[in-house]
Amino acid sequence: MTVRQSLGVIGRYVFAGFVFVFFALPLLWLLTAPFDAAPSVQVSLPDFTLQNFRTLWDNPYAMRSLGNSVLIAAGTMAITLVLAALASYALSRVRIPGRDTLLYLLLLLSSIVTGTAAMVPTFLLMTELGLIDRQLGVVLVLTGGLLPTAIFILKDFMDSTPRSYEESARVFGASSLQILRHVVVPIARPGLATIAVWAVVQVWGNFLVPFILLRSPDRQPAAVVMFTFYTEGGQPNLALISTFSLLFSIPVVVMYLFVNRRYGFRFHGGIKR
Repeated sequence: MTVRQSLGVIGRYVFAGFVFVFFALPLLWLLTAPFDAAPSVQVSLPDFTLQNFRTLWDNPYAMRSLGNSVLIAAGTMAITLVLAALASYALSRVRIPGRDTLLYLLLLLSSIVTGTAAMVPTFLLMTELGLIDRQLGVVLVLTGGLLPTAIFILKDFMDSTPRSYEESARVFGASSLQILRHVVVPIARPGLATIAVWAVVQVWGNFLVPFILLRSPDRQPAAVVMFTFYTEGGQPNLALISTFSLLFSIPVVVMYLFVNRRYGFRFHGGIKR
């Protein structure tokens, strides 16, 4: 190995080390600060205490907000999965003029017209429908924002399902919905799992939509309630924020590990031949 090659290898290892430290330090702080009686922004050995968890438990809205987050995330994920699976299967099997253009246009518009830009007309629409301060309104708005990308990703899985499987099912009298449920969905299961986790992650940390549409504190999700852990002077309460952040991250991590272990993640369709 030449000197130049050796320097290149050393440089790559040094760069990888900096990247590792850059991402590891915030995680280390998140794991230690909740157990510190007086946490700071620096990583240090904690003065061990469980008082931060007791304070959160006594908060009338903190723990309830985690349940609200689970309800909103689960509802959005379920509706997104069902509608995206039906739409992607239809777009995959039905030949209509401009189909691909329509897909790319939906994906482009969903990227350009963000939730912030569409918040005013969305708020007016929810007001007309009587869905202000209702979690159903938040679920519907978030689902509408996630559907274009979910359809775009799932269509690749639907395209990769062999049509011979569907034709065999039709011979035995299966309907289109039965084929989708018993033939296509099992093959596209990794894609559905990917969309499920992606949808939950997108909803779990969303602040703007529930903050604007929900008025009652007992209906707000954890991402909004976390904003209340500041003093009257605007200073963050690091003890409560770090503790709540740790609890806030656990459900998503557990879901990711479970789905990854059982189904795996892929952003492309197809089966082994």
